[in-house]
Amino acid sequence: MKNILKKIIIIVPIILIALVSFIVLSSYLEHRELIAEEKAKYPAPGKLVSVDETNIHVYAEGQGKQTLVFMSGLGTVSPYYDFKVLFEKLSDDYRIAVVERAGYGWSEISSEARDLKTVLNETRTALKLAGGKAPYVLFPHSLAGLEAVYWSNLYPEEVKAVIGLDPLMPGFIEESEEGPVLSPLISILTRTGLVRNQPEVFSNNFHAAKKGLLTEKEAKIARTIFYRRVQTKNMWEEVDMVESNSKLAKKENKYKVPFYAFISSRNEEKSWQDSIVSYTKEADGEAFILDADHYIHLEQPEFIAEKSKEIIEKNL
Repeated sequence: MKNILKKIIIIVPIILIALVSFIVLSSYLEHRELIAEEKAKYPAPGKLVSVDETNIHVYAEGQGKQTLVFMSGLGTVSPYYDFKVLFEKLSDDYRIAVVERAGYGWSEISSEARDLKTVLNETRTALKLAGGKAPYVLFPHSLAGLEAVYWSNLYPEEVKAVIGLDPLMPGFIEESEEGPVLSPLISILTRTGLVRNQPEVFSNNFHAAKKGLLTEKEAKIARTIFYRRVQTKNMWEEVDMVESNSKLAKKENKYKVPFYAFISSRNEEKSWQDSIVSYTKEADGEAFILDADHYIHLEQPEFIAEKSKEIIEKNL
């Protein structure tokens, strides 16, 4: 009897491990096949341009003389769909461009480091290859605030102004008790394809879909992007480098370009709001505090669009 129990104790865990491994492997292989099918079925709506052997997606529309460049925050799976509700309200008057960084949306994952110098080079080059002409008005959301500050101070002739969307400012991360975090569990679930068995994960975590801002067709396409672009390798690298990138942006800061910003009133860390307000004052701009969450452009796109037009027409 004891020998039988010992065998059971040994065999049962082995069977469970084998079963789980089979499920995960099967899910992963099916996931890879589905990704290939989805890429072919739903190609990028904009241009894919090669930058250092990595295809970067740039979407552009509108015929205005001034080009507005939209730059996404950390972990925004599909910048194109994230900014759509806002840029559609501006593209009748301006040319707009959405640059999806490496590892985001339809852009490929890059093996290059995610330091500001490299990321900015990719953004500037991608815009040029896609037909963009400086100077631009930058619309950075969250993490992209660092890139926008770095860009405007390093190449002020290329940036007419920055209009931030609750942007991260240089110096904030170094003084904050908590930095941005990603979840290893979520990464495992998405990379193995197991997340496909939980459709509510997309609905609850894709901000534009959660707020009902996508059509049925758009949501269907966005879901396929979500399945392959949640917490990518490049996003993890951005988290690892956020403090060093913040220090670099602060080091190069010379307040050479007007800086405006729309700020969320709901951030628990008051220093976030204070850092943005302080920067806009130093950079000869203006801050607008709105009753909205961090994805501020999804909650108040009408106000942001109208105020942005006013800023551009009166001050630039």
